[in-house]
Amino acid sequence: MRLKHNNFRQWLLTVLAVPALLASGQPATDTIPAPQNQLSVDLQFLARGESRYGGLPAVPVIEDDDYEIVEPDKVPTSNFVLSRTRLPINFKRNWLEARVSMQHSGVWGQAGKGAFNLHETWVKMTSRFGLFGQVGRVALSYDDERIIGTDDWAMTSPSHDILRLGYEGHGHKAHIILAYNQNAEVMNSGGSYYSNGAQPYKTMQVAWYHYDLPRFPLGASLLFMNIGMQNDESHFNGIEKTIFQHLLGTYLSFHPKRWFAEASYYHQFGKNEDGIKIDAWMASAKVSFKPADNYAFAVGCDYLSGDKYFAVPTGHNLGMIHHDVIKGFSTVYGSHHKFYGAMDFFYVSAYRDGFTPGLQNTFAEAMYSPMKNLVCKASYHYLATATKLDDMNRALGHEVELQASYAFASNVKLSLGASFMKGGETLERLKRSTKKNEMRWGWISLSVNPRILSTKW
Repeated sequence: MRLKHNNFRQWLLTVLAVPALLASGQPATDTIPAPQNQLSVDLQFLARGESRYGGLPAVPVIEDDDYEIVEPDKVPTSNFVLSRTRLPINFKRNWLEARVSMQHSGVWGQAGKGAFNLHETWVKMTSRFGLFGQVGRVALSYDDERIIGTDDWAMTSPSHDILRLGYEGHGHKAHIILAYNQNAEVMNSGGSYYSNGAQPYKTMQVAWYHYDLPRFPLGASLLFMNIGMQNDESHFNGIEKTIFQHLLGTYLSFHPKRWFAEASYYHQFGKNEDGIKIDAWMASAKVSFKPADNYAFAVGCDYLSGDKYFAVPTGHNLGMIHHDVIKGFSTVYGSHHKFYGAMDFFYVSAYRDGFTPGLQNTFAEAMYSPMKNLVCKASYHYLATATKLDDMNRALGHEVELQASYAFASNVKLSLGASFMKGGETLERLKRSTKKNEMRWGWISLSVNPRILSTKW
């Protein structure tokens, strides 16, 4: 059978075009192999200057004549500059990820020139089915960071040495975290006793589950923690004893259009390091409304249960009041600065001897952006103890906060803020303020976060 003239010409042109394409050096798009390796290096620089008058426990003064310890009537203003530099290095290849983040933090002029450490160093393996495993030193963040968070305001924000296993997919997230800490590779002495190490706990197990409803702006989380703390007295008796405390709770978030509502509840039980039973709880709620892109409002409240007396183990300190149950809630490893007032009176610096009468925090805040890249914020907090102490009013005081930030670029931001608090008699009697009960704090911060290197091959 003979080919028609037109068909023969088309066939000949097609055959001749193949070597022409090969010679041009322009292969088809689907033949180009995708880069398998990704490497990025960032620089994170943060410097913050602070000026603080009051707001933290007054340091006793020792009189030279008779060595009498007295409380100062006036606390001098403290001025200092904090800084932190991180160098995160990130690598990714198909199912494998790795991160190393070196960190230096300190105060300008500090003896020893601050602290240098590895803030994060981990590897992570992920399957195409959503399962993953991660091991190393990790900065953890869950939900609103009230219980477990990065606490990035602190220059030495926490990270944890852990093994994390989990699944993420189809709206579900399930994580299991396992941690076991030791001071050194001890073989013949010291046993498994752990104290004053890099982490505040001996062992920790965490189970976290989160679900986002499809086509509905509602998310819900469940959190369980089991924290093992070493008992110091048992160690002195030659017995390595770990005592466990537990936390169970939930976090809910609802985000319909321009509204955002969130609520949480957590209950603590088990025993503390001295073997005293724990029965404490906290609850929080916050509602935000953003009628336009450049302004928003929010109101909320927090309640954290507290103790009426100092926790004294049985058989110790004759004459002090003993109680069998600790009701003071511990915020564990959360980002404390985000909550309870920016001056960090509560749950950042502890009351004396670890005593806490709990806290009621009722607040309102407003945000306004008068121009591009400029954000202003104002907040008010009414603070009171959760527990009614003997001969004391519950009211602690009123705190007002002002803050502004301006982004010169996507990775360069200047921020400043000021806080003022007027405390009451209860605040003074709890040794949290001067006799005038007037405290103020101002700060200015520069954050620069450029990406130094980004490459694929």
